[in-house]
Amino acid sequence: MNIGSVLNTLAVTSGIANLSWQQGVMLVVACLLLYLAIVKKFEPLLLLPIAFGMLLANLPLSNLMHMELFTGGGHVDYAKVLAEGGLLDLFYIGVKTSIFPCLIFLGIGAMTDFGPMLANPSSLLLGAAAQLGIYVAFILAILLGFAPNEAASIAIIGGADGPTAIYLTTKLAPDLLGPIAVAAYSYMALIPLIQPPIMRALTTKKEREVKMDQLRVVSKTEKIVFPIAVTAVCVLILPSVAPLIGMLMLGNLFRESGVVARLSDTAQNALINIVTIMLALSVGATTNGETFLTFKTLGIVVLGLLAFSFSTVGGVLFGKLMYKLSGGKVNPLIGSAGVSAVPMAARVSQVEGQKANPTNYLLMHAMGPNVAGVIGSACAAGFLLALFGAS
Repeated sequence: MNIGSVLNTLAVTSGIANLSWQQGVMLVVACLLLYLAIVKKFEPLLLLPIAFGMLLANLPLSNLMHMELFTGGGHVDYAKVLAEGGLLDLFYIGVKTSIFPCLIFLGIGAMTDFGPMLANPSSLLLGAAAQLGIYVAFILAILLGFAPNEAASIAIIGGADGPTAIYLTTKLAPDLLGPIAVAAYSYMALIPLIQPPIMRALTTKKEREVKMDQLRVVSKTEKIVFPIAVTAVCVLILPSVAPLIGMLMLGNLFRESGVVARLSDTAQNALINIVTIMLALSVGATTNGETFLTFKTLGIVVLGLLAFSFSTVGGVLFGKLMYKLSGGKVNPLIGSAGVSAVPMAARVSQVEGQKANPTNYLLMHAMGPNVAGVIGSACAAGFLLALFGAS
């Protein structure tokens, strides 16, 4: 055996020898996101597994993820994926088939208290206003030359709802799933950086100091009837939204009915944690540098940021309108929570309110538009799917 030949073979077949500059860039980005998740604690439950999935996908010859098995048009040959795919390919089946987003919605529903929204129904208007970025980004994407189905998938990033973005994109533009999913989840995680400057720029100190009255107590009957009624109304109007709204409201009914405590506990703890690990890892793994670093991807990332920013603007501006109409009784900061990143967006409203007035407590008031935003983004996705799903 020639030792020199063996060492040469090891060197040539090593990951280092096969590392491209694009993969090198993505490894740096992955480490940056890991830093933000671990050190800065920016939504670490999402950002950490996404960043680690990105790290794994860009280590050459790891054979964990093969996006070519899922792209290229037509139906995915899942038998081939099971036979030839790596570990993360198997996880990605749950993303591609929309099973994971729907299960995430089941868990979110089980964790969500719609009481603040029911106590203050005007929260629904703030949740609707905070979907502004979806429609602004859709128009911008069309102007930049994206096809309508692609523009719709990019625009949904403005709802700040990762599962909804994945669900819609798998239906309308599956080839763009990687950059759209990463952008959606990354911006959700970076809410503490993105939203506060916009909130402060659009409001006065006097508006941010407003203390709001305590919310009324919502009855158990209201909380039980709500998920049943919302499911019926939303699905009758937009049948395409049934998987998301149905799972969201089923989870909430688990919580509020009080008769299936074990199911509720599983949905909001074990199930959602397991699904989050697999979904976030496989989403991060779609960002192979060889295919990810393109001008099209850059356009998606920029449009996603604009979508998210305009959604924040829409919520805050509508909050200012409610401030005026209520005679100064509504703090406009709660409007920014109308994006559906629960509960991070509501916590940002709380933090900014306390910076202006240390005795301010806006969290429960902000939770109203925050949970309304979950319904709003799902309905927006259903609307876009109804328009472009058949094209």
